[in-house]
Amino acid sequence: MTTPQILAFTVIGLMMAVFIWDRFRYDLVACCSLVLAVSLGLVPFDKAFSGFSDDIVIIVGSALIVSAGVARSGIVDLAIKRFFPNLTTVHGQLALLLIVVAVLSAFIKNIGALAIMIPVAFQFARKSGKSPSLYLMPMSFAALLGGLMTQIGTSPNIVVSRVRAELTGTSFTMFDFTPVGASLALVGVVFLIFFYWLVPERKNENPSLEEALDVKTYFSEATVTDVSLVIGKKLHELLSLGEGDAVATAILRGPRRMSPLPDAELRVGDTVLLEGSPKALDKLVTAGKLKLSGKSSPDVTDDAETVAIEAIVSAESRLIGWSARQLSLSNRRRINLLAVSREGQRLAKRVGDVTLRVGDVLVLQGSRKNLPGFLQEFACLPLAQREILLGTKRKAWLPLIILVAAMGATAAGIAPVGVSFFCAALAMVVFRVIPLREVYNALDGPILIMLAALIPVSDTLRTTGGSDLIAGWLGMIGEHLPPWGAIALILVTAMAVTPFLNNAATVLVMAPIAASFAQKLGDRPEAFLMAVAIGAGCDFLTPIGHQCNTLVFGPGGYRFSDYPRLGLPLSLLILIVSVPLLLYVWPIR
Repeated sequence: MTTPQILAFTVIGLMMAVFIWDRFRYDLVACCSLVLAVSLGLVPFDKAFSGFSDDIVIIVGSALIVSAGVARSGIVDLAIKRFFPNLTTVHGQLALLLIVVAVLSAFIKNIGALAIMIPVAFQFARKSGKSPSLYLMPMSFAALLGGLMTQIGTSPNIVVSRVRAELTGTSFTMFDFTPVGASLALVGVVFLIFFYWLVPERKNENPSLEEALDVKTYFSEATVTDVSLVIGKKLHELLSLGEGDAVATAILRGPRRMSPLPDAELRVGDTVLLEGSPKALDKLVTAGKLKLSGKSSPDVTDDAETVAIEAIVSAESRLIGWSARQLSLSNRRRINLLAVSREGQRLAKRVGDVTLRVGDVLVLQGSRKNLPGFLQEFACLPLAQREILLGTKRKAWLPLIILVAAMGATAAGIAPVGVSFFCAALAMVVFRVIPLREVYNALDGPILIMLAALIPVSDTLRTTGGSDLIAGWLGMIGEHLPPWGAIALILVTAMAVTPFLNNAATVLVMAPIAASFAQKLGDRPEAFLMAVAIGAGCDFLTPIGHQCNTLVFGPGGYRFSDYPRLGLPLSLLILIVSVPLLLYVWPIR
């Protein structure tokens, strides 16, 4: 071994040890590893920041924005209520998520399939009272398994098809991968459904401000209009849209104040006094097409400029002792009071008639240019900003159309996945699916920094010749093994190498070795090449080997050591099932 090779193995081994130790945040470890590699001369100065321009960083960042756009649109809530209203068990929810992700991944880029289903996983997690971490890692693994089923499902399959064409003159076809790939996907999905509990329940270690804030109970009101979807329906049908997180305190019908009986029939003009979390109230208003209290500001014509924020009434506020109606906030200030939260007290009045007190938390709606001046003038203290969707307009189907278009462009070969998803993320902003002010909140900075720092570090194995050295060692060992042992060795090595090399690069390194094994043993190369593709496509041991694992790392709150807990037994299962399947489907003689 040369000195650069020894240093490369040492840096990567030390980095992995610190990752597993889990005493420092992953982006800090990655950046320190990059600095060490540069200091030792393993990474040239002009290549130190090459990772920031890598497609993987763009793909992950874009997928986070696209996923946030789909989640914000409310289409996820609609789909769950429409098709799976009673799906509450974790096993049932996981079965649906994993099957859909695996099937989609066979025909579109697996990170695209994962991105579209992540918001559904968060909805299921809230519905079942579980941590999203129980869903996200199994979904990522299911996406990797689904990609094994077709030629276009994952990059290793495409690359290994090209290698076979170079060796034999005949490429693998679209569904040559299906017999083995579909069997592995089926076995893997069943394993994940029943052994998901191997994943520890985690919380996001870098939560958004929205997640860090306590969810408060707000008092609000909404009116049934002639376009509402709850006309003639019972009150309990309306409240069911809030999934148990909202209650009605009264129904106002003209001058009458009615008790909120579950069987009360809703009519046009009824105003329902509601109490619940902001998200529950938003679900009621959006799904039922109700009208919130107040009226739209006439000077605001751009929906993207209309925002809703939370603010506390301070001791010096001029709002104390007055109601929104008395101050005529809508007419004079172009500000709507949408909801009020008062700790330890249930409010019985209409929102506009509530006499405000010190400590009340208000949800105020207005234009971005009006709200700051109002808060300053009336001495209201804005809370740390979190996304308040109550009273904001959203485009329901547009984000889904954008995502499908991006995945279609990738599947048809019109554009690579990085360009397609970058354009999709840009479209989310241009068409105002996500307001510009919220775009950077959707990005997970630590994950992107970790990726960008690790790419040049992991590439040191290739640039120093370390990967060629590993190939030589494998060649010496493989000469003395039977065919099934050689196939197993190739599979295990590909699984071990792909966290440090791009999975496509793993195929380029390992495929010639696999073909050489077959030639020396006098066997056909197909089973060996398929073993390379499977091993390169199944990185279940780290969050850095594939962008799907990286995508769920931050939102799931995982630690580096969490991946082997579920990934190691799954890898062993894939190994045990793959070898006999490969020998059966692709006979070596």
